[in-house]
Amino acid sequence: MNVDQSGSAPITNTHLLVRYAKRGRMRFASHLDVARAFERGVRRSGLPIAYSAGFTPHPKISYAGGCPTGVASEAEYLSLTLTSRVEPDAVRDRLNAALPDGIDVIAVTEDSGGLPAGRLTASEWQVVLSGLAPDSAVPVIQKFLALTEAPVERLTSKGMRRMDARAAVVSLDVQEDMGDTVLRMVVRHTVPAVRPDDVLNALRDVSDVVPAEPKLITRLVQGSLGDSGVVWP
Repeated sequence: MNVDQSGSAPITNTHLLVRYAKRGRMRFASHLDVARAFERGVRRSGLPIAYSAGFTPHPKISYAGGCPTGVASEAEYLSLTLTSRVEPDAVRDRLNAALPDGIDVIAVTEDSGGLPAGRLTASEWQVVLSGLAPDSAVPVIQKFLALTEAPVERLTSKGMRRMDARAAVVSLDVQEDMGDTVLRMVVRHTVPAVRPDDVLNALRDVSDVVPAEPKLITRLVQGSLGDSGVVWP
């Protein structure tokens, strides 16, 4: 609880958990671009956002780790701190009216715990591969799943990082949709993070039939890893 500038009236902050999607062209927006869009959207929506103290106050918006640039998502998260209570459905509607097309708020819930980083331990991904028949993909997946490890490397902001793609993959299945091969994979959140493109690189090490560029990668679910798969936090 804070006190207003007059020092007399207590202000009770409300913490909201926001689940949003990155769709269409907005999948090419970086995590920083999305953060800027949300800050502008919050201002335009007129929500009573709380601000940090100090000489350069910032809106109290906390983000979970975003999906890679170029990847779509149905399960991104952030938390907002408001200085007064607003109905979660009203927050969703006001944000959607103020955000650019392709950033869509799916759900808003009150959550006193703030951003649930500790509850975001795995993601379920969908990868659409064009020009690859499902029958050709099945033996590649089987070879990958039979590996004890699948080392891959990726250049990050901290330099070249080496990671084990196989250890991060909980499950990997092949499906078909309109003639395209569709991979559904559940991947643990690791440090450094193993991304779907790292898994694809590991699959190419097993067989060169996997296309160099996927048609579309989408994060479907992000949350805790349970017996039935990944569940919302």
